[in-house]
Amino acid sequence: MFAVYADSFSKDSPLDGLVVGERPDPEVPDGWTTVTVKAASLNHHDLWSLRGVGLREESLPMILGCDAAGLDEDGNEVVVHAVINDPSWRGDDTLDPKRSLLSERHQGAFADKVAVPRGNVVPKPASLSFEEAACLPTAWLTAYRMLFTRGGLRAGDTVLVQGAGGGVATAAIALARAGGLRVLATSRDEGKRSRALELGAHEVYESGARLPVKVDGVIETVGKATWSHSVRSLRPGGVIVTSGTTSGPDLDDAELTRIFFLQLRVVGSTMGTRSELAALATLLDATGTSPVIDRVLPMEQAAEGFAAMADGDVFGKIVFTR
Repeated sequence: MFAVYADSFSKDSPLDGLVVGERPDPEVPDGWTTVTVKAASLNHHDLWSLRGVGLREESLPMILGCDAAGLDEDGNEVVVHAVINDPSWRGDDTLDPKRSLLSERHQGAFADKVAVPRGNVVPKPASLSFEEAACLPTAWLTAYRMLFTRGGLRAGDTVLVQGAGGGVATAAIALARAGGLRVLATSRDEGKRSRALELGAHEVYESGARLPVKVDGVIETVGKATWSHSVRSLRPGGVIVTSGTTSGPDLDDAELTRIFFLQLRVVGSTMGTRSELAALATLLDATGTSPVIDRVLPMEQAAEGFAAMADGDVFGKIVFTR
């Protein structure tokens, strides 16, 4: 079958290991099923995989891609949940110490078909296209869990979203607005600040700018470049929810004095559960909110999408179609 896969690693030139070609059809263990892929979205995880982060050399060649929407074996329109749990695990999917993502231990979604456990298939709302639905399982699910589960934010709260433009940040802006929050967003790029307003942000600011109000929560995916600003933007007792460090994890100042004196909370968040993915799909269906798509490319042109992500030239999600 057609597939986009990694056959080698390179920290400096990750796209050198990307191959567009043919791979065997997926193996389907007991309790698993196959989904015919109609659309799949690109994540930073895929780019890191080409650098050898989270993917072992002995697993190569590995079909990339965590996120997909398509048709199940009965022809139903579905979304694929990307977290693969140990068969014995019970409880929150994201707390399983043996969990993995599609394309780490199991072949991924950038292919004609992908195999997943039967419980990882969630109905796709008719109101979402396959391209829109393919954006949900990683970035949009991560943003949903950050805002409403881990952050505990609710209608009427004020949230700051750092680094408007990335997949999680753009999702957080749209979802926070749909959930009744007041949304502030930052970006170094004037064009991305304008796009953030179109997405639903009430106010936008340059990165690091002093805000007119203290916020209840911060959605933090940038790391080193924005951390101090995030801490200083919070009201006493507020919460930073972090799920990434795109600018690096090594902080110049962790702001520990401010954190303990103002009783701030720093909360980690990773992906989301199958039930949260179903709830996210219902929220989008009920509110008419739809994922932000930067561009749609045929899967044969996957290298173009990877290159755009590597250059940082994106606003929203890059989606590949079959």
